[in-house]
Amino acid sequence: MNHVNQTVIITGAANGIGAELARTYAAHGANVVLADIDQMTGDELVQQIEEDGGTAYFYHLDIQHEKDVQLLIEKAIEHTGRIDIVINNAGIMIRKPLLELSLEEWDRVHHTNLRSIFLTTKAATPYLKQSKSGGRIINLASTRAFMSEPHTESYASTKGGIFALTHALAVSLGEDGILVNAIAPGWIETGDYQELSPEDHSQHPAGRVGKPSDVARAALYLTHPDNDFLTGETLVLDGGMTRKMIYEE
Repeated sequence: MNHVNQTVIITGAANGIGAELARTYAAHGANVVLADIDQMTGDELVQQIEEDGGTAYFYHLDIQHEKDVQLLIEKAIEHTGRIDIVINNAGIMIRKPLLELSLEEWDRVHHTNLRSIFLTTKAATPYLKQSKSGGRIINLASTRAFMSEPHTESYASTKGGIFALTHALAVSLGEDGILVNAIAPGWIETGDYQELSPEDHSQHPAGRVGKPSDVARAALYLTHPDNDFLTGETLVLDGGMTRKMIYEE
């Protein structure tokens, strides 16, 4: 219970990895402040956390917009009086051939995935500086920052940007005692894990496809109060896939 009474802000928190992060930090004693555009699922998640004895607040907002982000920070302070950890998890993907991808779609992916980190970090930093346990920021990148599939230019460019933004923020905010790291997940199955094939699992050197709980455990490690030296790094969490050489036979 190393996060008792800490306030953790999680964006994109209603589903998938974000929801697992919320449940995990609440189970470790944190007050979780959740943001997402999915009102119904967000409210259900808060109810679940509270039924399990945790403390959670959900705000329906669009993380692309500066006014919405500022409101999120203000509400976090209003309800808990502090901000200790920010997890920038919100992200979307539009998979389209380059010649079919509109500027509006490009901007929407960049604003949701990358600009939102700038906005949230900027708004939260004055309070992270005051954290007694030391402010922590985690940005959710992706192995697509380093490798790609076709037609993913808008998404891959944001994840590469998150990689660079993470080490830039770590250098800038280090003098304020704030540590900034990123997690770059590979295949993290957020649907029905039981439907995966043996081949899906066996292609990973670790022997299985990842789960949202794997990301949550990595986040707990990076934000542990005793972890006061690791900053500016991107932790690749992919079961070893980016280290595996693949040849066609």
